[in-house]
Amino acid sequence: MPTVKTLEGTVRNVNLEKSFGFISGADGREYFFHRSAVADDGFDQLAVGRRVTFIPSDGAKGPRAERVVMV
Repeated sequence: MPTVKTLEGTVRNVNLEKSFGFISGADGREYFFHRSAVADDGFDQLAVGRRVTFIPSDGAKGPRAERVVMV
């Protein structure tokens, strides 16, 4: 079974009305995330500056965060 790479990051922007946001990853890249990528229905608890872990992936429009979990 392949190892899943996770990263730490900080929520840079979150739009609760439009259900998306951006994370500044520890690797220096910016990652888009959608409400559906946030674990345990925690999207409404996310705020700018909140520390998270996530699985980085490549989306159609650039870097994307999957399985976002609050630290």
